[in-house]
Amino acid sequence: MSSLVKEDLTKRLFGPRRLRLQEFIEVEGSGAGRCYLCAAVTKSEEVEICMVNHFRVDREEKYEVVEKWFLKDLEMIDGKEADTDNPYFDMHFHKVYSLEAYSCASKYTFARTLNKLNKMYLKKDLKIVNFDDTYLNDDSIWSSNNRDCLVLMRICFYASNLLCLSLCPLS
Repeated sequence: MSSLVKEDLTKRLFGPRRLRLQEFIEVEGSGAGRCYLCAAVTKSEEVEICMVNHFRVDREEKYEVVEKWFLKDLEMIDGKEADTDNPYFDMHFHKVYSLEAYSCASKYTFARTLNKLNKMYLKKDLKIVNFDDTYLNDDSIWSSNNRDCLVLMRICFYASNLLCLSLCPLS
């Protein structure tokens, strides 16, 4: 499903604006339609972050950019609480924008993407706070493009450890 949305966003919104869509996540928004937080790269290699409303008019899909920022203006991403599984985070530009992602995994995916784009294009000191570094770095064993598979892999790892511990005899 997400690949179809990405393809549609690219075709209808980012392609005509000559931007390369790198990542998007669904976020909680107001209104009847869906909202996406997107990261795209311009021809001049600037990283644009935008909030896009998705709605239908008759039978046609429509996308509208309602807010736009640049990565160079992002001061900090605050994941709220690194030790809990929550989808809430703040992006600090000239003001603070509080957002709720569809899932905790998508919040981490977006932070990971911004971190990677920062390293590729800006190389500035981007503050990413209240995120678990294990899931944030691309070189981590848990890092993946499969999003929710990260969480599932870790749960399986812990479950197998618990099983081994429960089978050990107490002496």
